Amino acid sequence: MSTLNVDKVDPSTGTALELGTSGDTITVPTGAGLTVTDEVKTNKISPATGTAFALGDSGDTFTVPSGATIVNSGTATGFGGGKVLQVVEGTHTSDDYVTSTSYSTLFTQAITPAATSSKVLVIATIQWNLYGNGSSSFPSGYAQLLDNGDAEIAVATALASGNVSTDQTDQWNSSLTLVCLDSPSTTSAHSYKIAYKAGGSGRFGILGSNNGTRLTLIEIGA
Repeated sequence: MSTLNVDKVDPSTGTALELGTSGDTITVPTGAGLTVTDEVKTNKISPATGTAFALGDSGDTFTVPSGATIVNSGTATGFGGGKVLQVVEGTHTSDDYVTSTSYSTLFTQAITPAATSSKVLVIATIQWNLYGNGSSSFPSGYAQLLDNGDAEIAVATALASGNVSTDQTDQWNSSLTLVCLDSPSTTSAHSYKIAYKAGGSGRFGILGSNNGTRLTLIEIGA
């Protein structure tokens, strides 16, 4: 192999310079640096050995200009944590009432996490309604949040105020919120559900008018 020593290579005509021929391999040996002070255009950059590729050095800044888009088809790691990866929300649009003291499922919402290390912030916002039953007991109700395996992860009590009549025609409206940070540890679809029941006296209702009852799932990257 011969050595060519030269300080500069220019195109023989025009402004285009071609280096090598299709199928050739151009090698920059270890210890040698390749410096480009202007634009580099290429369709792909891959690591020379192994599967790890470093872009820049500590302290460098890489800028994505306005109008450009970065598309990630894999898993983004090492960006510091606390990333919101997706938000999924379901709404309950009807008014449903129960008198049973056993839990019934109101509705279910699923999310498919992007990584097994992700956490899911589950927020259930519930508008509820209580009717008395004409007895001396004030009406009450319960709402619970369940995960994919029907395990209870949060529960709250809806209780009519003591100054509300127990008469069947009287009612008490309010709202409650259930919040839980869950670790589903999966990249398959994972469901959460709201269930509700009466507290043994009166009628307990979940209201859906004006999107009053919602189940919001927020995936947080590790």
